[in-house]
Amino acid sequence: MSKGIALSVSASVLFAVMYFYTSLLSPLDGVEIFGWRMLLTVPCMTVFMLVSGEWQRVLEILRRLAAKPLLVGGLLVSSALLGVQLWLFMWAPLNGHSLDVSLGYFLLPLTMVLTGRIVYGERLSYLQKIAASLATLGVLNELYQVGSFSWATLLVAIGYPTYFVLRRRLAADNLGGLWLDMALLLPVAYWFVHNGAQGFGVFDQHPWLTLLIPVLGIISASALVVYIIASRLLPFSLFGLLSYVEPVLLLGVALLLGESIKAGEWLTYIPIWLAVLVLVFEGFKHLVRQRRP
Repeated sequence: MSKGIALSVSASVLFAVMYFYTSLLSPLDGVEIFGWRMLLTVPCMTVFMLVSGEWQRVLEILRRLAAKPLLVGGLLVSSALLGVQLWLFMWAPLNGHSLDVSLGYFLLPLTMVLTGRIVYGERLSYLQKIAASLATLGVLNELYQVGSFSWATLLVAIGYPTYFVLRRRLAADNLGGLWLDMALLLPVAYWFVHNGAQGFGVFDQHPWLTLLIPVLGIISASALVVYIIASRLLPFSLFGLLSYVEPVLLLGVALLLGESIKAGEWLTYIPIWLAVLVLVFEGFKHLVRQRRP
């Protein structure tokens, strides 16, 4: 379990790095960055899977789809759910919905814990209950500050648990399933880039992006690969609680970029930071127990 916790935290760090990195890709807008991210992530993931032997998982899923064509519909829905989330992550900050999406990510671990309890009958440990209670306090304050849930908030809070449950039902909760989800998004990604303000001629107009854009694909592929591996190693509820690490890191990126925490928001962030510390402590305990002879 300690390996899963370390991988989950590493994925959150990589997502935060990518969040900051997009600020370096001007003059691309959020939709174009999403398109380039998809176009570059799939080749990077393909190389990784061929080298690591994970490509076999793609073939296994394709064989099952050939035997049961009705599963294709489920895979299309899975790909659409992932695509909407990845698009929203890039689009929201540039279109006045960053606060709504932030609240969605704060709610996400709680909705995943609830999903794990209802769908899979998972139970929380004592420390996980403390972490969930602290996080709930922070989320309630955030809800009080914002006043209501928007469509963007609900899309994150409900969409991701639905995505992970569907992937498990399709027996595609592995890198092979993620690769297929991403591959199905390639036509949409191509359309976004081709019809964007910069288009594929962006490298002629802004030569420095020739180096920066490919790195975006490497960061994105690494983050997603580590994230999916972590989801396979951890119980659904613990995996959900560890998702609080990402919004905390995204907050750090926002502060680095010049934003500030308002007085009424401290009651949101402090309990969530404490919840993360509790989870880190539990991960340390698991690590110590595994190392004992």
